[in-house]
Amino acid sequence: MKTLKTSLVAVALVLAACSSKPVEKPEMAGSLETIDMGNHPPMVKLADPETNQGHVGRKPRRITVAQLRESILTTTGRQWSQINNLAASLGQADYALTVSESTEANLVFAKFLEDGAREVCLATANADLNNATAANRVLFPNVTVMNRDFTTMTDAQVQDNLQYLAVRFWGQRFGDDEVGAWTQTFRAIATRAKAVNQPAQAWGAMCVAFMTDPRFITY
Repeated sequence: MKTLKTSLVAVALVLAACSSKPVEKPEMAGSLETIDMGNHPPMVKLADPETNQGHVGRKPRRITVAQLRESILTTTGRQWSQINNLAASLGQADYALTVSESTEANLVFAKFLEDGAREVCLATANADLNNATAANRVLFPNVTVMNRDFTTMTDAQVQDNLQYLAVRFWGQRFGDDEVGAWTQTFRAIATRAKAVNQPAQAWGAMCVAFMTDPRFITY
């Protein structure tokens, strides 16, 4: 009898709990106030995902070893002789010890890329220097200097070829605030190349600069 009474009490409590009305929370009125930012620079809004292929934004990614191989071949017409030997150090997966491709822009990658750029760019510049047909040159098709003295070029001529290289290596032109600095850099390199009687180093060194720039290895 005692057990039956206990069960009835338990059932009654459960029914009471189920039939009780939820407690209504009072509505809280709210409002937004505009904050005076004073002289703070204008804020740059993030891209609307609907107009940005579903992405708000992301950090740049480094190209893979396979992409680097194709990019060097496409931009210079020749290949870095050590890229296959150094592929693992550059981040390529071997699927034995490493099963995922590394795309970190670390110091090891930067060091080896600079070595490769020097090899490929100077070879390309030397080939261009011995090519009598300007239109067939890779690094300076817009240059008409016949005496191999690139210090005689005008700023307009230098910038014309620099813009060509920017599009070739990066797929985009220089901004007006940047092309002037690159022009001065080229003039300093061309002067040095003339002093050591190595004219190929003028545009060869610029090729190295374009290839090791973040705009070449990231996307």
